[in-house]
Amino acid sequence: MVYLLVERAAKRGRDARQPAGDLCGERTRRVSAHAMTETIVNDMGDAPPDHRSGFVAVIGRPNVGKSTLVNRFVGQKVAIVSPKPQTTRSRILGILTREDVQIVFVDTPGLHRPRHKLGRAMVTTATRAIPDADAILFVVDSSVAPTDEDRWIADLIREQARGPVLLVLNKMDLLPARKVKSHSEAYWELVPDRHESMMTIATKGVNLEKLLPSIVSALPEGPRYFPEGQVTDQTEREIAAELIREQVLRNTRQEVPYSVAVVVEEFEDRPDDVIYIAATIIVERNS
Repeated sequence: MVYLLVERAAKRGRDARQPAGDLCGERTRRVSAHAMTETIVNDMGDAPPDHRSGFVAVIGRPNVGKSTLVNRFVGQKVAIVSPKPQTTRSRILGILTREDVQIVFVDTPGLHRPRHKLGRAMVTTATRAIPDADAILFVVDSSVAPTDEDRWIADLIREQARGPVLLVLNKMDLLPARKVKSHSEAYWELVPDRHESMMTIATKGVNLEKLLPSIVSALPEGPRYFPEGQVTDQTEREIAAELIREQVLRNTRQEVPYSVAVVVEEFEDRPDDVIYIAATIIVERNS
């Protein structure tokens, strides 16, 4: 059992941490993991005639920077990050709202050839996001040449995507200058009909603002799905559990398996902007 006392940052407002259903009362219901395009909000007020909104699935191999990219776009941490592959296990929504657009980024588990039941479930979650999305961000690690898994993912996207595909060549800071041309062209060949291609450094936010207009143009016109100020559909308990799991992954090595899980047993607001959290860390086997 883990016990935590977390200081809430200067009462910055609970909206970013509230469950989606609490933000709009009974008129809002949470997004289904397998039905992203359902009507989520019945009354969000009038949007400008040219307002755009939609779901953008962030797809790619493990450890290419998908979660970091989503966090950067949203402006705060909605998805945990660690050096270990398959850190993201389920789809996580990161919501970016501006006056003329609302982009709902769908962070997905890294696509890989699964070797166990958990891996198969994660791959299923990621692949189901492809046909449901209005647009796809195909994120690759530009510091290395395309792998067999990159080619496999490109084939999946080509077969299943129903919206525009944007190719994100991430980790450009790790790409030697002499390989920029060859690596870029190799990835371009994987997505010949791409809507856009951009080299980025997600950890530093480099070129993300340049990429944003292309994402916006790939989305259909429509009203907001979520109220302004909401950045994720996760509850406070879910966020707390993920943050604890992130620290387990960051601070342990082979002694803790990837199948570690966290169950929040208690979550209590206390005076002076302090949150008391009691959580149980569950591992697959004794270590």
